[in-house]
Amino acid sequence: MGGTSLTRGPDALIAELAGRQRGVVARPQLLAAGISPHQIDRRLATDRLHLVHTGVYLVGHEIPPAHARETAALLACGEAAVLSHRTAAALWDLLPYPATERVCITVPPGHSAIRPTLRIHRTAVDPRDVRHRFGLRRTSPPRTILDLASELDDEALERLIGEAHYRNLASERELQTQLERNLGKRGNARLRRILDLPGGPQRTRSPAERAMLRLLRARGITGFECNARIHGYEVDVLWRAQDLAIEIDGYDAHSGRMAFERDRLKLATLNARGVRVMPVTGRQIRRDPDGVAQRLLAALA
Repeated sequence: MGGTSLTRGPDALIAELAGRQRGVVARPQLLAAGISPHQIDRRLATDRLHLVHTGVYLVGHEIPPAHARETAALLACGEAAVLSHRTAAALWDLLPYPATERVCITVPPGHSAIRPTLRIHRTAVDPRDVRHRFGLRRTSPPRTILDLASELDDEALERLIGEAHYRNLASERELQTQLERNLGKRGNARLRRILDLPGGPQRTRSPAERAMLRLLRARGITGFECNARIHGYEVDVLWRAQDLAIEIDGYDAHSGRMAFERDRLKLATLNARGVRVMPVTGRQIRRDPDGVAQRLLAALA
């Protein structure tokens, strides 16, 4: 048997190592533990090890545990690699998880890793933009947003920024710092454009809210906040200075008896506090945007 002598069986050593790495091990780690190439190959042949990437194996699982794919990607690409782009955004809960695409990973320029099952980006990442969480190296939320600025359209990018701000993951100042430190990076101009929107990027949670935001932007209506809190309640759109709020009603925004009762109590409370609430339905936004805009402008006036 090659390598150092084993005080325990190979399977026990493999299981211990895999238990610390979400069920994933790398060939160099096994060899360093004293497990021979023949023992590794035999376990591959008997499905006790499953090939994930060249030299990286899943141990005894038919279905990978949570974050096993990301752990395997880091093991496959070396210590300088970092999870990035859509994968990092999913790990920060800014995009749905698990990511539906290949794992995205960034390696330094000139890195020779070729992994067809991964989406590899080759660019420098400042150490200040790397976070270690749950044993996974990933780009920071501000750097992740900058990376995705070249891939997302304006609306999706604004939604990403709004969600990151809501979760206290990326402030406008931190994003501005990213722009200053990465002047020539793709996506820089788009991110700057979104940050410079009147009133700043807004967080939306539903198709109806996004349609309302498009309507406001198209009509040049400003001074609003989306999903803003006032008097203990969150409203869909708020003009705080005018004590005017829009609540998007209808089946595509709220449904069910409990939601109906809760919304009526909310409306009564806000009205009692002097906040005028203008109900708008998703259907009105889609079918009669001019009428919605006219009523809103009259209320604001």
